[in-house]
Amino acid sequence: MEIKKELNGNKLKISLVGRLDAVSAGDLDKVIQNDLNGIDELTFDFAALDFVASAGLRVLLVAQKRMNKQGTMKILHVNEEVMDVLEMTGFSNFLDIVD
Repeated sequence: MEIKKELNGNKLKISLVGRLDAVSAGDLDKVIQNDLNGIDELTFDFAALDFVASAGLRVLLVAQKRMNKQGTMKILHVNEEVMDVLEMTGFSNFLDIVD
């Protein structure tokens, strides 16, 4: 998976390309742990994300919990397969998913 970051003041946009799975979740976790200081608006762009596994969901949960304390988080451009996973796991109930 490729992680693209765009920082604009206190706003961070993270675009994910490929598969967010057990192999790549650790890389995203490092970004969440290291790059959110001072960020009050976090946006994930899933336009090029093909798949998300449980390890990836855990990282999204960690990011959401952290952003609940310091700002907002939203997810853009979720494809049908990824949305199915988010809905089946209940993540769509607490994540801010924007078309």
